[in-house]
Amino acid sequence: MRYRSTRSEEKISAPQALLQGLAKDGGLYVPEMLPAPFIEYNSLRDLSYKELASFVLKRFLTDIPENDLKKLTDAAYTGTFDAKEIVPVKRMTDAFSVAEMFYGRTCAFKDLALSLFPYLLVWAKAQENDGKQILILTATSGDTGKAALEGFRDIPDINIMVFYPSDGVSPLQKDQMQKQSGNNVRVAGIDGNFDDAQSALKRIFMSGLREEASEKGVLFSSANSINIGRLLPQIIYYVWIWLQLRKNHSIGENERFNVVVPTGNFGNILAGWMAKEIGVPLGQLICASNENKVLTDFFETGVYDINREFYLTESPSMDILISSNFERFLYYVLGSADKVAAAMKALNKEGRYAVSEEELADALGEITGGWASSEDMKRAIKAVYESYDYLMDPHTAVAYAVYHRLRCEGKIERHSHTVIISTAHPYKFPGIVAEILGLDETGTPYDVLRRIEKKTGIPIPFQLGDLEMKEKRFIDIIGKDDVADAVSEYMDDIMNIRMRNE
Repeated sequence: MRYRSTRSEEKISAPQALLQGLAKDGGLYVPEMLPAPFIEYNSLRDLSYKELASFVLKRFLTDIPENDLKKLTDAAYTGTFDAKEIVPVKRMTDAFSVAEMFYGRTCAFKDLALSLFPYLLVWAKAQENDGKQILILTATSGDTGKAALEGFRDIPDINIMVFYPSDGVSPLQKDQMQKQSGNNVRVAGIDGNFDDAQSALKRIFMSGLREEASEKGVLFSSANSINIGRLLPQIIYYVWIWLQLRKNHSIGENERFNVVVPTGNFGNILAGWMAKEIGVPLGQLICASNENKVLTDFFETGVYDINREFYLTESPSMDILISSNFERFLYYVLGSADKVAAAMKALNKEGRYAVSEEELADALGEITGGWASSEDMKRAIKAVYESYDYLMDPHTAVAYAVYHRLRCEGKIERHSHTVIISTAHPYKFPGIVAEILGLDETGTPYDVLRRIEKKTGIPIPFQLGDLEMKEKRFIDIIGKDDVADAVSEYMDDIMNIRMRNE
């Protein structure tokens, strides 16, 4: 299978798409053609998560020999997650379940893709055999950065640099990145928001710096979900969720299920849509936003408009106005790279674009939107904890609040089953969780975690608890216009180290 840009006729191989990340025209790579539906319960029901991963991805990554792919998925999903199931699906009532995606190395759903992606990238690099160093450039709104840093830590010939909004992540998310170990990693906060960081990196990928780096023996790539190697592994867990719902009798043989996905960069819910395209019996795909509800407004009006106030919220991974992966969905809705290129040009120049009523109807036939305020989120955490003795993080709570409202309004079929996608461990956000539980919020985040643990009986994950005694390594904050200079400096450092070692 080959991969094409969302903005032009450019087509490349899977190894090239994995390595390049972003197309030269600024577009994102998508499969030239999605596989025909191939998901069937009886042939999949007894597979482990890693076996399922190989089964699904072999239809997308046809360049990888099947035995090699099995080795990659086995390595990625063996011993890297605290839950035997990798993604436990907890049935709460007849109406809804929660899919827990926070048992990996960084306690967030990004671990599910970023445990495998480094193996895919190393494989792709071996196919190209060009001897270049790879520099992974990543913007994060909170969770991707740490998951990518852990995934690529100390892998030979691969380096990674992460940029995060200095005032736009939780204290624990910041500690996770600033205290990152590894000899091939670098982290910088920026004086701006996630959109500023992501836009700066996209400009770098389209600038002369990318060519200059290549001439010096450094290949730029990305670990954001703009890279197809990040997106494809996310399809796996939607297939897995369906299998678990069938096994625990939450749904029957011919029943569909809905998902509500807390959404920032749109990759998670796009993977759900792709899972539906290959045969997973998904009903409604509901895109849940916080106050930065640009996606909700698009699904209501057909207008994508970032000319609005930007909110810093307690669900920081959703504090995004330019959702990169939405471009991929737009490509499938519009069916035209030229139309996507025009829309992205308008977004860059005017901060908005619009689709026709017919095109909007096509989009609404696939995904719908909803949003919840910070107060809605807080009420959701409190209500679910009191009703079900279950503690949610703020992002999951946004999804639950949207689900609850839509169900009360009759916009979700009364007898259908819905899965809330739980994207992070609640202990990554101790301040807001303590506030809702009525606990003392003073002291360090780790002091607060201990109080929450005492009240709830939920153990502090070692991935978070061990951070307390580690030293901060990366404390620099740079201007949002200084990202390219920081990348150039790190690129030179990489080459200097390489020359000293040769």
